[in-house]
Amino acid sequence: MGKALHNKVDKIELRKALMEEPFERTTLSFYQYAHIGNVRLFRDHLYGLLESINVFGRIYVANEGINGQISVPEHHVAKLRDKLDQIVFLQNVRLNIAIEDDGKSFIKLIIKQRNKIVADGLDDESFDVTNKGTHINAQKFNELTQNEETIVVDMRNHYESEVGHFEGAIIPDVATFREALPHVEEILTDKKETPIIMYCTGGIRCEKASAYYKHKGFKNVYQLDGGIIEYARQAEKLGLDNKFIGKNFVFDDRLGERISEDIISKCHQCGNPSDDHTNCANDPCHILFIQCSSCAEKFNACCSDKCKDFMDLPEEDRNRLRITEVFNGTKFGKGRYKAHHSGDTLD
Repeated sequence: MGKALHNKVDKIELRKALMEEPFERTTLSFYQYAHIGNVRLFRDHLYGLLESINVFGRIYVANEGINGQISVPEHHVAKLRDKLDQIVFLQNVRLNIAIEDDGKSFIKLIIKQRNKIVADGLDDESFDVTNKGTHINAQKFNELTQNEETIVVDMRNHYESEVGHFEGAIIPDVATFREALPHVEEILTDKKETPIIMYCTGGIRCEKASAYYKHKGFKNVYQLDGGIIEYARQAEKLGLDNKFIGKNFVFDDRLGERISEDIISKCHQCGNPSDDHTNCANDPCHILFIQCSSCAEKFNACCSDKCKDFMDLPEEDRNRLRITEVFNGTKFGKGRYKAHHSGDTLD
């Protein structure tokens, strides 16, 4: 019987095993747009390559390419490059190393087959996705933003930009990349000749967006190469003025890495300064929100009194009620919850 290409071990056991590892891990991300014919075959081949060097993480593969966030044992980083170089379109792919990293970002390896590596709602047949915007590094970004006419656009979601963004950037109030594309186009409708710099976490969303906006007639489209992650690394290495304020939201267990000491957001429960995202400890809710340490203690890491009280119930009662009760996570999208919504009580 062939080797399983999924990890089915209990999460608690996986977390325990991770904490007991006698080595350090490095968290990194990468992406590449490419034409993949047999996605299922590629997915299984990639799983075998990465599992052989004890890689954890979450990777999406589709006909249009690959998008991955992973952690790799430090002593296997060179082997990771060797494994990826075995795949033609991943040879010399950029690896964005995490800025703040304890190596505990993932507990297992998950590789999923998707229709797209980033949900964008676009018809890729209608434009050339390879005709992308000009890639710029941190130094060029700083130079271009000295021009008062240059427009900087955050292509991330509202809950990402809430805790950190570039100075003076346009920050769309959207929950998904799919929403951001037409929203930003409308904002910039009369700026077809203006220099426009787009940025996101690691570059993957801007890669697609820059090609789309060039297709829509925008003449001077730039993309921050490597996104916020690479910008912060270059700025520190070269001693550049860091124009990013706050935290960079990341899609792993860390939920954020600090770029500057500025705290630009507030706790969604008490309103005090905080930029610590968390998921409600009540799993049937699990809403993503910002919570300060005081409220985390007060609400037992829950988003509301209702969730806190629910967690205090016996397991038998929780299992019965979770089917019928409505929690913040049922009612609100990511980051939409605010404290005045927490007045519900358990019947």
